[in-house]
Amino acid sequence: MSYGADLSFGWYQPTRIVFGVGAVKETGLELKRLGVERAAVLTDRVLRERTDVVAKVERALGGRLVGIFDGVVADSPAEVIDRAATWARERGADGLVSVGGGSAIDTAKGVAMVLTEGGAIRDHQGSQRLTRRQTPHLAIPTTAGTGSEVSMYSVVLDETAHEKMHFADERIIPDTALLDPELTLDMPAWLTAATALDALTHAIEAYLSIARQPLADAAALGAIRLLGRYLPEALADGNSILARGQLLLAANLAGQAFNGSGVGLAHAMAHVIGARYHVHHGTANAICLPHVMRWCADEFAPRLAEIAVALGESVAGVSTDQAAGRAADRVAALVRKSGLPTRLAEVQVPEAELRACAVASLSDGAIVYSGKFAADEELVLSVYRAAF
Repeated sequence: MSYGADLSFGWYQPTRIVFGVGAVKETGLELKRLGVERAAVLTDRVLRERTDVVAKVERALGGRLVGIFDGVVADSPAEVIDRAATWARERGADGLVSVGGGSAIDTAKGVAMVLTEGGAIRDHQGSQRLTRRQTPHLAIPTTAGTGSEVSMYSVVLDETAHEKMHFADERIIPDTALLDPELTLDMPAWLTAATALDALTHAIEAYLSIARQPLADAAALGAIRLLGRYLPEALADGNSILARGQLLLAANLAGQAFNGSGVGLAHAMAHVIGARYHVHHGTANAICLPHVMRWCADEFAPRLAEIAVALGESVAGVSTDQAAGRAADRVAALVRKSGLPTRLAEVQVPEAELRACAVASLSDGAIVYSGKFAADEELVLSVYRAAF
């Protein structure tokens, strides 16, 4: 990790992190720290009805709970956020508890904005537009992937336009994150893999970002090491509390990394695929990431070589370019072994639409942080074709 004498960056990470088996029991105490007396829980119906996770949160909240909204769905549609905000306002909620994956946490970020600022979620789209802290928010992730519990980003689906709206503001970073490995035990193998590869994409793209900086780099490499070691273990034994906990920490570190440095082309591509063809975000990232790594290897071979080492690859006696290639190969192997799709064709992305996807990717906010210049239709199209 080398930096020039002109290095300049900012770092803001206000989230209090509570980690450990049984950490969910601290929910009430942590809300007391935030001054929350009337907490609304935002989650999804499957998690509520098919697991005991939401019931654990409910018990921990006791008299502070004013209701449970279980209408969260994948990709946080704008209409759901507005409906949840109305529901929470009617119950006099003064704080939010999100329980679930990135969609639940991003939904709560949107609800926090609507409760504080009024209007509809679409009214607040953009970057750093807010002037005050939003409704207190405690996040309880049940997947190890998005890192949304520590990030200033929220992605909201515009179902009418088939696009994803982006929100970026330090004032929507959750106040507290409870990381309890037991709450992730019910994740099926495919979701374990998809969310972990989402986290790996966060970490790798942050490490290759044009805005890369030392603190984010340290978090990114730490996440990559944990993911390379513990994702195979979690897939082999889904009941391994050790592996589950380490993946939660990896996702959190990766979230801090991209919160500081941003992500890049793989995310821009994945956002478009997800919005247009309803491909799970982690799966879309898993498909695109190895091809983006190979595409930028001509400019980032030394950093990719460091990523290879962090993933556990032996690079002794090989050139930097060869080591960079091994990094992409290792990621591709992780995707294959996880059983996830490896090509865009497998998730029903039409070949005839690749150019349209490339054009749409150029307007995605993530592409701005690509370490290698990517704001060109033909360049992006070449990566889509490689991934097809």
